[in-house]
Amino acid sequence: MANLKEVRNRIVSVSSTQQITKAMKMVSAAKLKRATNAIVQLRPYANKLKDLLANLSASLEDGDSPFLQDREPVRVLIVVVSSNRGLAGAFNANVIKMANNLIAEKYSKQLSAGNVSIVAIGKKSQEFYQRRKYNVIGNNNDLYLDLNFINASKITEGIMQGFLNGEYDRVEIVYNHFRNAAVQFQVTEQLLPVPKTAIKATATTKDEPKAMQVDYILEPSKEEIVEQLIPKNIKIQLYHAVLDSHASEHGARMTAMDKATENAGDLLKALKLSYNQARQAAITTELTEIVSGAAALGG
Repeated sequence: MANLKEVRNRIVSVSSTQQITKAMKMVSAAKLKRATNAIVQLRPYANKLKDLLANLSASLEDGDSPFLQDREPVRVLIVVVSSNRGLAGAFNANVIKMANNLIAEKYSKQLSAGNVSIVAIGKKSQEFYQRRKYNVIGNNNDLYLDLNFINASKITEGIMQGFLNGEYDRVEIVYNHFRNAAVQFQVTEQLLPVPKTAIKATATTKDEPKAMQVDYILEPSKEEIVEQLIPKNIKIQLYHAVLDSHASEHGARMTAMDKATENAGDLLKALKLSYNQARQAAITTELTEIVSGAAALGG
């Protein structure tokens, strides 16, 4: 009977867990819709701005903007975009692993010299690097409470000012890129100095169109355009990365809660089968005792 009671309690517990995971999946699905709309609306603008700057960069020199100056990466800043909450599968673990691999493979000398700093966007990455005694700059966990371009730009402005002051020679950002609710993959991008991409007019086949460099007519002047365009592009790229990560987080959490609900259902079926078997055994035992007692009385 004790075993029967124990199984019944486990059924109630698993059933409650299943209801919670279902509710969390529904909440994540609603948040995913809003986050997806935000990144889908921004992505074409961010990509077009990056392409425009890539075309323009062919005619720019390092002296045209301080954000183009390619220095020896003695001091490095890594921006790691994670989430404030867990229960999202391997979402946070994957982006932290990617950042650690980047540091180990590309900036091991800087790490040994103590010249690797971290800007963590999200509580999970903040706590991870603080526990391991990294130089974690600032606390940006409140960004997700009111995620918009203005708040994200405040973080970017601090990073840009640090680059101008020589506190960092290179800035790289690591985040989860959103493809769909089930698929997110980790991306590493150089934020500063702004990478200059030379577009060559070449084609490999007859059907392949030539990638032509666009010759822009700049008004009022190249200097004024560069002065406004490059800082804006840097802010947009970081905001784009945060929105990408935000949508990926809800997609990963929705998938994780869906799996948890499915696993709870499978466990519930197994427990109900065990409960019925235990109940049948208990009934059989009671019937046997009754028949044995009646036989003893009749004898």
